Amino acid sequence: MTPTRTAACTKAQDRQLSEEELLELEARYCSWGDTVHYAEKLDIFTKAAGNCLYDAQGTEFFDLQMWYSAVNFGYGNPRLNEALKRQIDTLPQLACQYLHREKIELAAALARRIENTFGSKGRIHFNVGGAAAVEDSMKVVRNRTGKNFVFAFMGGYHGRTLGASAITSSYRYRERYGHFSDRAWFVPYPYCFRCHYEKKREDCGMFCLRQFEKLFETEYQSVLNTKTNTAEYAAFYIEAIQGTGGYVIPPKDYFKKLKEILDRYNIMLVDDEIQMGFCRTGKFCAIEHFDVTPDIIVFGKALTNGLNPLSGIWAREELIEPKVFPPGCTHATFSSNSLGTAVGLETMKLIQESDFEHSVPRKGAYFVEQLKALQKKYTQIGDVDGIGLALRVEICEADGYTPNKKLTDAIANIGLKGNLTAGGKKRGLILDVGGYCKNVFTLAPSLYITESEIDLSMQLFEEALQLGIKQTA
Repeated sequence: MTPTRTAACTKAQDRQLSEEELLELEARYCSWGDTVHYAEKLDIFTKAAGNCLYDAQGTEFFDLQMWYSAVNFGYGNPRLNEALKRQIDTLPQLACQYLHREKIELAAALARRIENTFGSKGRIHFNVGGAAAVEDSMKVVRNRTGKNFVFAFMGGYHGRTLGASAITSSYRYRERYGHFSDRAWFVPYPYCFRCHYEKKREDCGMFCLRQFEKLFETEYQSVLNTKTNTAEYAAFYIEAIQGTGGYVIPPKDYFKKLKEILDRYNIMLVDDEIQMGFCRTGKFCAIEHFDVTPDIIVFGKALTNGLNPLSGIWAREELIEPKVFPPGCTHATFSSNSLGTAVGLETMKLIQESDFEHSVPRKGAYFVEQLKALQKKYTQIGDVDGIGLALRVEICEADGYTPNKKLTDAIANIGLKGNLTAGGKKRGLILDVGGYCKNVFTLAPSLYITESEIDLSMQLFEEALQLGIKQTA
């Protein structure tokens, strides 16, 4: 009798739970503190390949956000997957207090790439997630300057750890917890479509930058001691292209002129490339488009194509060399884990051997062309912009300007239902909503997307847009 009972128990344990049963367990045992429950319909995905996710029924969901730009090189990239498998069979685990080959080679590849681009020597310090790397950058800044205060942008997002949330502009990330760190002074970003100062792009003369410069004219602006030329602020944290803020692209000369102001007062420029790095815009770093050399660069996400959490910072040599940033200044148990560094090293080789600098801008231009064609048909599309394959679609009322969050949410939820028919079969569409008014679709497709796949994604988007307009009329 015992073997029979054991077999029965094993069979019961091995039975695959239905989707309904899984959702009941999720509702009971999973924290709702993440972002899963933003959606009306909760999807359980079972497979990922190329540009698409698949649910248990085999429905294909075309993904236009690729895990917030973490999967730049496509789901299931065979080359990067193989690098992970090789490392699992050779050096799957190693405490980060010991060295391994891939860590050293990856740090060298990153530092050399940045040095060749910007002409500045520096070093790499690894961590696990993007927010943790932001925290490390804050330690480097404070270690160098002894100052706690920094500037950051309205609309900026740098993470939700305690220090990173203090320099992220959204108060709701801090509201429940109070303050554990000194908040940044938030400066208006050059968001030309929806200008903070209600100026026009064509003739504003970068009014927002002039307003920032005025902070240094007198000591009574609470920024600078004009007698000693000493600023109370140590650094300015930027995203070259705002991510969660809605993939907002600044004027070409903005950062160059901002850096000139910062250099006058010995204020460092920290560039957050967590979403825009690793060729998302066609350049290795998005800041390369703006002819500026940062003092610190923060990176993460696509370094491992989402296969393993690995992030880090690059800092100029004088900020991080061993005499000023000695052993033990900052550390995390999994910070340079061997699986992540192996995949990261293969990512760097893949980038070196690819032509993303030309293919990504070409595909991006084609994508923007299709989006602008839709914009002419639907007044609800207020703004379209893009640089490489970082694209934005701002959804508005029929006037083409007033933010329309209701329609934006409707389109996103229609995509998640998986009932779109464009392309000849039932499909879904994965879209990410961002922007100051949560009315912007931030598009970050795979860098390998083809023109025919762009066409299909636009058919799906237009179908969802039409349904959304009807639903919210």
